Amino acid sequence: LVQLVESGGGSVEAGGSLRLSCVASGSVHCMAWFRQAPGKEREAVAAMDSDGSRIDVDSVPSRFTISRDNAKNTLYLQMNKLVPEDTAIYYCAACQSYCMDHGLMGACRPWSYWGQGTQVTVSA
Repeated sequence: LVQLVESGGGSVEAGGSLRLSCVASGSVHCMAWFRQAPGKEREAVAAMDSDGSRIDVDSVPSRFTISRDNAKNTLYLQMNKLVPEDTAIYYCAACQSYCMDHGLMGACRPWSYWGQGTQVTVSA
């Protein structure tokens, strides 16, 4: 069983930056960030495989950059020029298979592991 622990969330003013981290307790291949805003469905943000390949979604701004340090079993999400619409709980997810070519939501079937989430609040 792999545990995922996110950190790095917080409250910032619009235009600010945050860097989220997700540490996995064991080795996983496909890792991703999701977010869920109040009253909305969970939304996929980006995924990265252990080989460095990325899956992005068009709906997520280019202000966000996903990266990964396999030696530390850690996934990152750098978020720049934050806007109030970025306010959400950000979740890390993973599975032990490589990311599949089924779009971001289907990259893992299923997403076996989830973190507890980290709150990001952006004020105007």
